[in-house]
Amino acid sequence: MYTHLTNLRVRYAETDQMDIVYYGNYAQYFEVGRAEAIRALGFTYKKMEEMGIRMPVVKLEVNFLRPAHYDENITIKTILRELPDKHEIRFEHEVFNERNKLLTTGAVTLFFIDTQTNKRSRMPADMLAALSTYF
Repeated sequence: MYTHLTNLRVRYAETDQMDIVYYGNYAQYFEVGRAEAIRALGFTYKKMEEMGIRMPVVKLEVNFLRPAHYDENITIKTILRELPDKHEIRFEHEVFNERNKLLTTGAVTLFFIDTQTNKRSRMPADMLAALSTYF
């Protein structure tokens, strides 16, 4: 299993009139967590595109348990429970507040797509090798 933690401070523009994070912003928080988890493995979305792979989101799941508020420091935990062996990868996310209370959970499924053919592909071998050490 691969896990990565990303810290982020809630910005004013991300909250609504009730001083809580607007629900639509959690997709962006999950994106930040995924991008940083991939970066920690030595990759970026840009590098993946240079390798001929795009990663569109095909499914998003979110469960709201407690609200996050303006200026809170939140932690986005990104989890890969399984090593991908096909064309898709599923990231699970857990968002915690400063008191380590679980606020939100979710999962995002992405496909590996070949940039030349626009067809499903497998994870690049270099990324698979980097991830394999965790499984």
